[in-house]
Amino acid sequence: MPQFDGSVEKPLNREPSPESLVEKFITDNKHVYDRNHGPIPHIDGETHLVRVDGAVGHVLELPIAYLNSLPQHTVVAALQCAGNRRHTMRTKEKEVWGIDWRNGAVMNAEWSGVLLSTVLAQAQPTLCPVEGAHVAFSCYQTPTQDDGYYGGSIPLSRALDPEMEVLLALRMNGKPLTPERGYPVRVVVPGVAGARAVKWLDRITVQRQESSNAYQQRDYKILPPQVESKEQAAGWWHRLPSLLEMPINSVIVWPESGAEVADPRVAPLMVSGYALPQGSVGPVVRVEVSTDGGGKWMDAEIPTEGTRWSWVLWQFEYTGEITEQTTFLCRATDRGGNTQVAGGQWNLRGVAYNAYGELTGLKVKKA
Repeated sequence: MPQFDGSVEKPLNREPSPESLVEKFITDNKHVYDRNHGPIPHIDGETHLVRVDGAVGHVLELPIAYLNSLPQHTVVAALQCAGNRRHTMRTKEKEVWGIDWRNGAVMNAEWSGVLLSTVLAQAQPTLCPVEGAHVAFSCYQTPTQDDGYYGGSIPLSRALDPEMEVLLALRMNGKPLTPERGYPVRVVVPGVAGARAVKWLDRITVQRQESSNAYQQRDYKILPPQVESKEQAAGWWHRLPSLLEMPINSVIVWPESGAEVADPRVAPLMVSGYALPQGSVGPVVRVEVSTDGGGKWMDAEIPTEGTRWSWVLWQFEYTGEITEQTTFLCRATDRGGNTQVAGGQWNLRGVAYNAYGELTGLKVKKA
């Protein structure tokens, strides 16, 4: 079994440094974020089984070796925590509930494994995908902070569509998953919040309703602005849809706000960041930067073209003056015509925040 540096006693949650985040188009395995609601389990990949059950014609018990023997599919896709950029929402608007993620709860990776649609074709679901059926994913390897297991679900229609490229991932960036990434098998749902990408997968269930897990039913939903406490939220969870597709987004990662930089009039300042498409309508086709509060926008350079599901890394060369009032903004546009807007929607859980990326407070180094 692969070795790892995480704890088996408590959840591992961490994000990479800003400079490493935008180092490469495909995120290096050692520069990825970790988000867990329970401890990381030790699993024997040689004996582990994935059960496919529920409303199916054939219940399956699938060893990892069998999954490896099926036709393999590879997709380049960003995986993003629903709470990415929560720190910005917390500091620019007001307090939210959750881990104080900055801009680093996202990775862009090459995932390989078996299409979920291939496995479901063997199980033969008996529910109609257009009548509100779902596919639930479960990991019973370890209890979590808010439930006895971890689970999530997506609509059956998405799971059955090979063009949605929902994957039972066995490898990341050409190498077997590590325990932090979900060894020996995890779900990857391109374009959808990472909360549905269940790691250490035990069971796939076709059913009429969403997963009953706490993280599907009582978390990872966009609460309305009037809900300002956990007590108020209790009356809203059952009334709101679960968060699935993530909105278009972009951020300025480097330099960081408040940094000291050389005078751009002497040595050009390279501002850089990443941009993510909305849901399934990628890639990002344009990133723009403004230095006058959004009055005028200038195109940034995108050195590597994105895929339908991936991020793009972008850069913008600035040669003007920097004062204490200088503010850089960025916004992205994707193939589907979605363009980032100025304000993000505040919500108690601090999820799906996608206001303009912002860089402020730069200081010019003294000669």
